Amino acid sequence: MYRVLYRKWRPQTFEDVSGQPHITATLKNELLSGRVAHAYLFTGSRGTGKTTCAKILSKAVNCLEPVNGNPCNECEICQGIDNGSILDVIEIDAASNNGVDNIRDLRDEANFTPVKSKYRVYIIDEVHMLSTGAFNALLKILEEPPEHVIFILATTEVHKLPATILSRCQRFDFKRISPEDICKRLQFVAEKENLTLDDDAAALIAKIADGALRDALSLLDRCCATSDKITADIVTKSAGLAGRDYLTKLSHCIIEKDCAKALGIINELHINSCDMERLCSEFMFHLRDLMITKTVKNADEVLICTEDELAQLKSLSSEISLEELLYSLNIVETSLSDIKRSTNKRIPLEMAFVKMCSEQLDSGNEALLKRIASLEAKLTSGDFTVKTENKVSSAAVQPKEETKPVENIQTKVEEKPKVEKITSPIEEPTPTESVSNNGEAVPFQNWAEVIDELKKTDMPLVGILNGASAYVRDNFLLIKSDNPALSTFIRKDLHASFLSKAIVTVTGKQYKIGLYKQPEKQSSKDPLEGLIKKIEDFKNS
Repeated sequence: MYRVLYRKWRPQTFEDVSGQPHITATLKNELLSGRVAHAYLFTGSRGTGKTTCAKILSKAVNCLEPVNGNPCNECEICQGIDNGSILDVIEIDAASNNGVDNIRDLRDEANFTPVKSKYRVYIIDEVHMLSTGAFNALLKILEEPPEHVIFILATTEVHKLPATILSRCQRFDFKRISPEDICKRLQFVAEKENLTLDDDAAALIAKIADGALRDALSLLDRCCATSDKITADIVTKSAGLAGRDYLTKLSHCIIEKDCAKALGIINELHINSCDMERLCSEFMFHLRDLMITKTVKNADEVLICTEDELAQLKSLSSEISLEELLYSLNIVETSLSDIKRSTNKRIPLEMAFVKMCSEQLDSGNEALLKRIASLEAKLTSGDFTVKTENKVSSAAVQPKEETKPVENIQTKVEEKPKVEKITSPIEEPTPTESVSNNGEAVPFQNWAEVIDELKKTDMPLVGILNGASAYVRDNFLLIKSDNPALSTFIRKDLHASFLSKAIVTVTGKQYKIGLYKQPEKQSSKDPLEGLIKKIEDFKNS
C-alpha cells in the first residue's frame, strides 16, 4: 500500500527533526546523562514534531544499543515499536478516549511491569480533550508514578490543561518551523522520491504550510499526482490558490476604487471553483506582505518570496498609503471571521471589497482617519482631481483676479509666510470688530480673513472649518461647527498654534480658543400647562 510522504519520511532520530534544535538537544542530553523524567508535556501548533519526538523518545529510552542519545532503529525493540509488535509503548488518542473510565483502566494497567522493554511509555495525544474527571484520575499516577512508567502528553491547546497537570510535567514548547527549514526538508524528500522541486515552488509550499511541516509534505504529495517536475504553478493549482496575478488585480481595484472590477474578479474566481474562504485568507496575507514591504527596511528578511515578487510588492506598496493598508487589513480580517459563520461564503467577501473600494460607506474612526490622510497627501502634493461621468477635470484653486501659471501657484504653496512674535502691547479691537456685550457671545466679523490667513499654513484645518462660524465672548473666540472632527483637531498643538497665529495676524489681539455651544432656550410658559394640554389631547383622541 502506498504510504503518504509525511508518514514515509517521518524522522527516526533527533537529528532528523527539523526546526526544533532547542528541544532535541535537551532530550538527547537527558538520555545521555540518564536523567529521564517520568512525565513530559509537548506543546505547539500542528505539524511541528510533537508526536514524532514522542515516538523517538519512546524508542530511545528502550533501545538496546542507543547511539549518542538516539535510538539505533535496528534492534528488536526499535523495530518492534515501529511495527507495533511491542505493546509496552501505547499511543492513546484523548479525543476519543477522554472519559474517566479510560484513564482508570490506563492507571490500573500502568502498575504492571513492561513485557520486553525497559519502560512502559504512554503517549497521550490531544490531552486537552480529557474531561475533568479524567484529569483528576490521571493526576494521582502523574504525582507518584511507578518507576517503569513514562508519560508523554501532547497538545495544541496547553491553556486548557489544569495547573496541577502542568506542574507535574517537564514542558517543551515546539515552535513553528521556519520556511528555510521546511524548504530544506522538502528538497530532501523530493530528491529521495526522484522529484524535481523548483525553489519557487518549495518557497510557496512553505508559505502555505505556515510553519507546519506535515502540511507542507501533504501538499507536496498532492503536487506529485500532477507531475514529477513541480513548479509554482502546479503548487498554486494543487492548493487551490488564486495566484499572484489575481491578488495584484484586486489590490489595484482598491487603489483605483473600482468596485465593479473587483466584484467581477471575485465572480470569475467563484465560477472557477476557487474557495472564498481561502481567497480571503490569501488576500489578507497579501495585504500583510504589502504592509511589511512598506514599513520594514529589509523586507526580504521577513517575507517568503522571490526577487521578482518582492519587486512587485515594493512597486504596489508605493501606490497605497499605510492608513489604507491597515484599514483594508482590518476589513478583510473581520470578513474572514464572518465567512466562517456564513452560509454563503461569497457575500461577506464581496461586502468587504465594496467597503474597501467605497470608503464613504464606512463612518468608523479608521475610515475617517484614512480619508483625512488621503486629503492631507493631496494637499501636500497639490494634486486635486474631480471625477465626473465623462472626464476628470482639474480642481486647483486659483485667484479670481487673474490666471497664473502652475509654477507660480506651486511657489505660493511652498513659501509659507513667517508670523513674527508680537512684542509690543496688544492693541484693542476697533469699534468695527466684534466686541463682547455683557458677557454674551457676539459674531466675530473677521472670521473670513482668519480663514484666508489660515490657508497659507494649515489647509487640513481649513477643510475641517468649512462652513464654520466664530463668536467672541470676553477674551474667548468660540468656533461653531457641525463637524465632529473639529474637537480632535483643535486639541492638537500644531493646529491650535496655526489658528492662534492667524487670529493674531488679522486682529492684532490674542484670544483663547474654544468651542461654541448653543445656549438653551428657556420657555416662559409654565411646564404644568403643557402637561395639562397633553392629558386633554390624549382624552379627546
